[in-house]
Amino acid sequence: MNDEVLRNHLVELLRGGSAHSRVEQALRELPSTMFSAEPVGHRNSPWRLLEHIRLAQWDILEFSRDSCHVSPEFPDGYWPGSDTAPNEVVWNTSVDAICRDLQEMIDIVLNPSTDMYAPIPHGNGQTVLREALLVADHNAYHLGQLMMSRRILEGAERRKS
Repeated sequence: MNDEVLRNHLVELLRGGSAHSRVEQALRELPSTMFSAEPVGHRNSPWRLLEHIRLAQWDILEFSRDSCHVSPEFPDGYWPGSDTAPNEVVWNTSVDAICRDLQEMIDIVLNPSTDMYAPIPHGNGQTVLREALLVADHNAYHLGQLMMSRRILEGAERRKS
């Protein structure tokens, strides 16, 4: 497989839309009435999942490109302090940050000068390839949780009416 094909496959995986929902679409289509709701059987509200995606993706991106980056304390630094989304503006600001950081990771992947296989100098053997795959995997996992939460919450709303 040549380098360009690998990079294009990674971008497709990062954006989503092939085997699962596109990241931005899944996050923007959630009704605001569900942002802070706690689905039965799940321990995280959509807001907590959204912020966790944002924080983890930001950390991976910054680690990939900045030798001075300091990661948040694990695990608390990767989760918001509350299950409650302050408001729709804050939700959308978080979605915008996720989309922006995702595009920046994509830009790194698409940059022909990025050696996808070289260990990141300030890491412990991690490569840009590994970090891009980690972003795609982590986002897909938690987007799946978010979509399942939405279905549970929609079902609860239908039962109420």
